[in-house]
Amino acid sequence: MKLLHIDSSINGANSVSRKLTKDIVSQWMADHPGTDIQYLDLAADTPSHFSRDAMGFRLPPSSEALTEAQRNENALSEALVTQFLAADVVVLGAPLYNFSIPSQLKAWIDRLAQAGRTFTYTENGPVGLAKGKIVIAALSRGGIYSTSEAGRAMEHQETYLKTVFGFFGITDVRVVRAEGTDMGAESRAQALQTADQCIKVVATKSFVAEEAPAAA
Repeated sequence: MKLLHIDSSINGANSVSRKLTKDIVSQWMADHPGTDIQYLDLAADTPSHFSRDAMGFRLPPSSEALTEAQRNENALSEALVTQFLAADVVVLGAPLYNFSIPSQLKAWIDRLAQAGRTFTYTENGPVGLAKGKIVIAALSRGGIYSTSEAGRAMEHQETYLKTVFGFFGITDVRVVRAEGTDMGAESRAQALQTADQCIKVVATKSFVAEEAPAAA
């Protein structure tokens, strides 16, 4: 089994989402020893943002029509999408920045969204090609958004991640949420305690297909 551990927070050791992903991976390894882990820090190693040159993957890598810049962008996109597709489990740290995900994380997702690799278009609409994976999203929020209609309308972090990974065909998207972390010491402690309890559930449960009883 392969696990891809991704962080995107710019806050280093002070990051809540980095603590959550570390705890999730530790819990996963305790319950699934022998898992092969790869680590990607998008804050330290940020993919260049999507550009015209990054669209070069629409042409064969060997095509003479590709410029050097396009070939370089192709190689980056290929490395990232190959790494993603090889993973059985993706543990993703995503803090809430200005009501959405970090731009570093969005740059990574833009590299994955390739027709023919993670999705395809059919006469009946798009179909995801990255099925069978688990995504565990560790979400941190300074305020509280999940408990009110107004808050949920302002939040484009969890909703976006569920949408884009669902578009890739991933139906098992699990969420660990720590919110209210900037609303005082008591609120932060409660947020971390709630997240810790959630981690013990989502990082212990294995693949749904493995848990389901055999058909009669």
